[in-house]
Amino acid sequence: MSTAKVTYLGGLRTQNQHIKSGGEYFTDAPVDNHGKGEAFSPTDTVATGLANCMLTVMGIKANQMEVNMEGSYAEVTKVMASDPRRISEIHVELHLPADLDDKAKTILQRTGETCPVHYSLHPDIRKVVNFNWDL
Repeated sequence: MSTAKVTYLGGLRTQNQHIKSGGEYFTDAPVDNHGKGEAFSPTDTVATGLANCMLTVMGIKANQMEVNMEGSYAEVTKVMASDPRRISEIHVELHLPADLDDKAKTILQRTGETCPVHYSLHPDIRKVVNFNWDL
């Protein structure tokens, strides 16, 4: 079974539907590449996918450890390169609960650093991840 259906709507916009849930989102080409920039660009979804994956696997581990990570968040910055046009760097600033002991922080950090998206991205993409235990 397919994971998603992607429909080109014209005007450099796509509609993306998750088959199982019916959930959807749209993408637009960025302004610097002939688009309107009114939604995530395809490369934005790749960059944010890293943070989504990190927080998800950390949340799974936190549940197993009976640790509350609710309210944790990530700020993502994508850096593009040219020749060929591609993602060259992804910066992720994670903001996580401050009231955890060092062992829990280490376990969660190692879990986040080994998420499937991290291993799925091309090794030439520089990944700069900072864990801020400040919530």
